[in-house]
Amino acid sequence: MPLILEVCVDSTESALAAVEAGADRLELCSNLGLGGGTTPSLGLLKAIRKVAPIVPIMIMIRPRTGDFVYTEAEFDVMIEDIRYFRENDVQGVVFGVLTPEGDVDVTRTQRLVSEALPLQVCFHRAFDMTRDTKNAWHQLSQIDGLTRILTSGQGTTATSANSLDVLKDLLDLAKYQDTRIEILPGSGINSSTVGALCQALLPHGLREVHMSGGHWTDGASVWRRDGMGMGVGVGGASEWGIWRTNASAIRAVKDAIDSFKV
Repeated sequence: MPLILEVCVDSTESALAAVEAGADRLELCSNLGLGGGTTPSLGLLKAIRKVAPIVPIMIMIRPRTGDFVYTEAEFDVMIEDIRYFRENDVQGVVFGVLTPEGDVDVTRTQRLVSEALPLQVCFHRAFDMTRDTKNAWHQLSQIDGLTRILTSGQGTTATSANSLDVLKDLLDLAKYQDTRIEILPGSGINSSTVGALCQALLPHGLREVHMSGGHWTDGASVWRRDGMGMGVGVGGASEWGIWRTNASAIRAVKDAIDSFKV
């Protein structure tokens, strides 16, 4: 059985590129190139369904960039977004909610999961911002209906030595303590790193990997006012640029993971 490749995208063009390059599942966001992505529009989902009607899609539920401690108003938005997307042909939703102290907000997470059921539910890399990995695992394992955890192993990338050790521990916990929950490694995964990641984690039960394969491309605006941009605030090409999935990057990782068997 081949490993599953999930690719995060934030446009119809990127979704089509990812699917044509071999993505098995999409995570759909908006603003992916800045702040890790936010909730996409229903219009974007419907446009992608026209060009990729079969591929499973997980929807990011995140009302803003920044931290994962939400106000009551923001939490209400998350609930309403889940309700709308639940009725629109998606495989599941992706979110993460923390307390100010850096723990999983168990009460709110259970509420969101309950709203999402019977869809799949992924707790995203807010997990990597918790203060204690094993406590966060324990908290999430108590929540009925959680499907997977997206994590870099609490490192900048999932492929560093320290991150791989954390991921091994998490995969072992999922394998021996709670087989309901998949561990989905993500961050820094590309054709140069995925081979070593698979070799290290397959013996521990690795079944899927996550990547973006994205990059900034130059926008179509020929005339650009000097000293001004489009509010991105990072300067350079991305100030006027567009985030797009690189199909060749996806294809290279897909080819690499297909050489391994679960």
